[in-house]
Amino acid sequence: PGLKSFSQYELATSQTTGYGAMLWFELKGGLTAGKKLMDNIDVFSLAENLGSVESLITHPVTMTHAAVDKIERIRVGIIDGLVRVSVGLEDVEDLIDALDKALIKI
Repeated sequence: PGLKSFSQYELATSQTTGYGAMLWFELKGGLTAGKKLMDNIDVFSLAENLGSVESLITHPVTMTHAAVDKIERIRVGIIDGLVRVSVGLEDVEDLIDALDKALIKI
């Protein structure tokens, strides 16, 4: 909703004082890479649910959707390398540094 190209941008802007910072990305290396990232990430808290004042990170295949059949996970876009992040109030440079350090270990 924070993008001017969003069809309801003006409505969202009139109803909020800012926009959230939820993102996702896919790791090359799939399941193995996702587990390794979770084992090596600092600053971020591992979480089943996203959305808090602290930065949270989740690897759905091994956390929130671990019990879901692989075919169903893939059907809805939960691929092995998917990582979801909710950016909190920490210093942005600390968050970038934490991700850089963890990603280098993959």
